[in-house]
Amino acid sequence: MLFGLILFVVAGVAEIGGGYLIWLWLRESRPAYYGVIGGISLALYGIIATFQSFPTFGRVYAAYGGIFIVLSVLWGWGIDKKVPDLYDWLGAAICVVGVSVMLFTPRG
Repeated sequence: MLFGLILFVVAGVAEIGGGYLIWLWLRESRPAYYGVIGGISLALYGIIATFQSFPTFGRVYAAYGGIFIVLSVLWGWGIDKKVPDLYDWLGAAICVVGVSVMLFTPRG
């Protein structure tokens, strides 16, 4: 389970970081290599996710979505310096609960 969580975090950093670099390139007129590195990072995100041991694509990506939301709040706080408010944390917590239901509910 720890390996799966680490993969989600690494995939999230690759996706958010790649999207952020492309954002900087296109929205804030940074050099084109920001976009190239961002595109490579986004491609790596797609590859990293395939290392998950979950048997179905949809469940992996749905579970990853909750982790992505938490990482996005943390990215905004750490990189963009936008302090999350109560509703940001509440929304992220709701997503984590949803992911937990999807991953840990016994299925027959």
